[in-house]
Amino acid sequence: MKPVIITAVLLLCTTMALQAQTMPREELIFLTGEWKGERFADGRPKIPDDLIRRARSINIEDAWTILSNEGYTCQYEGSWKTVHTDTPVVGRALTARFMPTRPDVEKNIKERGKKEGRVGNTNAWPIDMLTKGDVYVADGFGKIADGTLIGSNLGNAIYSRSGNGVVFDAAARDLEGLAEIKGFNAYVRDWHPSYLKDEVLMGLNTPVRIGHAMVMPGDLVVAKKGGVLFIPAHMAETVIVTAEFIILKDKFGIGMLKAAKYTPGQIDSQWTDKIKQDFLEWLQKNPNEIPMTRAQLDEYMKKRTW
Repeated sequence: MKPVIITAVLLLCTTMALQAQTMPREELIFLTGEWKGERFADGRPKIPDDLIRRARSINIEDAWTILSNEGYTCQYEGSWKTVHTDTPVVGRALTARFMPTRPDVEKNIKERGKKEGRVGNTNAWPIDMLTKGDVYVADGFGKIADGTLIGSNLGNAIYSRSGNGVVFDAAARDLEGLAEIKGFNAYVRDWHPSYLKDEVLMGLNTPVRIGHAMVMPGDLVVAKKGGVLFIPAHMAETVIVTAEFIILKDKFGIGMLKAAKYTPGQIDSQWTDKIKQDFLEWLQKNPNEIPMTRAQLDEYMKKRTW
């Protein structure tokens, strides 16, 4: 069999294996059309690993402001409970949408899933699709009692597949067991000892609503102490570079204030040419503070209006 034919067959098999509750690849590409980079086989944007690494260091507040200035005003959600307070969850969103169950619909979904090789309850299906760097993001319609999407068993499976955590508009169980998974974290609405009941998966790798935010598959998830921000994939690089530059400016500004070289009014307003020159000299003396390459920084500063 020719290599081109083999590739086509493999892609078809992959697409068929991902049919249950998922959005057609063409529709996902259409809805995320601003993304021009690499994609997963199902069409989900694949933000580069280096950007994900760098996103762990940016501030929620800076990134939120950058997005808001570009018209993306429905990307943040707060009021979470977590396993750990100091473990960020940063990565590409793999989404799931759950709804209250009804017997006829759940029976049909599970029968189709079984034919497609899916195993277990529907809350395990998204976990089987996770890859390294993914964040499992689920809309569980805020259900707490009987709305626990995972416990420690599924938590271990999630971390094993993704090396990452979860964001659930729902609950989770077994907090002590989840806390034993080194590197894992969960952003949930609450903890509850009950098992998942009367819920069914109605969307897998589809757009979901998390509180006040719209989340698309492949969005960059940045979950920290200040809340959770969902950055559209095509905005990820712009947001990260701009937020990194803001951090650099803040470090320089704080240093100048501590040294009493400039006043708060001078640092917090439009910079003079003298302050800009001092900043450039500070960059030369502190290259380890620069998170991107110097060439990337110089290119960014050419377009910066300060």
